[in-house]
Amino acid sequence: MFDTALFLVLLVLLFGSYVQTVAGFALGMIAVAVIGGLRLLDIPTLAAMVSLLSMLNAGLSLNGSVQHVHRPILFWLGLGIVPGLLLGYTLMLYLNGSRLWLLELCLGVFITAGGLSMSIRPRSWPQVSGNPFTWSMGLVGGLLGGLFSASGPVLGWFAYSQPLPVAVIRATLLSYFFFATATRTVIVFFEGSLSSAVLLYAGLGAPIVILGAWLGRRFPPAVSEQALKRGVFALLLVMGIWICASALNKGFGVLPV
Repeated sequence: MFDTALFLVLLVLLFGSYVQTVAGFALGMIAVAVIGGLRLLDIPTLAAMVSLLSMLNAGLSLNGSVQHVHRPILFWLGLGIVPGLLLGYTLMLYLNGSRLWLLELCLGVFITAGGLSMSIRPRSWPQVSGNPFTWSMGLVGGLLGGLFSASGPVLGWFAYSQPLPVAVIRATLLSYFFFATATRTVIVFFEGSLSSAVLLYAGLGAPIVILGAWLGRRFPPAVSEQALKRGVFALLLVMGIWICASALNKGFGVLPV
């Protein structure tokens, strides 16, 4: 029997993997926004699945690009990831257990803000960010990664503001996502939430993510990267507003959704 929900999940993963391969980020945001917005999966399962698949996508997309990684930036981002992930993941578990509507509201606000951030073209700063600021960006990215396994807008803004070649920015971002998602997966495993459902969806999604990464490298979009980002921005904005309205309705019962 045809499973519409599973088909939609896989279709979203294909699109997100393609965009992340081209732009260096967005798989997590797209998957969390659309799959979470349509409530095809609960947030903990969705975030755990996205972590595994984002790690796979980042690893594949890094093939042949590791030499471009800006190692000092990656090192200081990495120092901020772990405490941020632990805090974000703990907060997600608490809200999912006692304040689910608030967790969904946070997700909606995050997606809406992330979509809006994609409409702003970052200006290149005069020099590479200092170590303390880079560490703080890793901490914030880790917090969002722990909550939703999606820190693309924050890290995308930070990385594309650096006065560095695009190849270096892209490779550094992908390396960050690989490390962040791998660390989150380890946390989920030891916490005991790497469930059979997570592994099932990740297993089914893996070939789709591989296909999306291959398509992104073999067939780059006919439109400009900026136009592609505008399309993703519109999608995220609509889904973010919808999730916010739905969460407020669940919490207070005042909005027609």
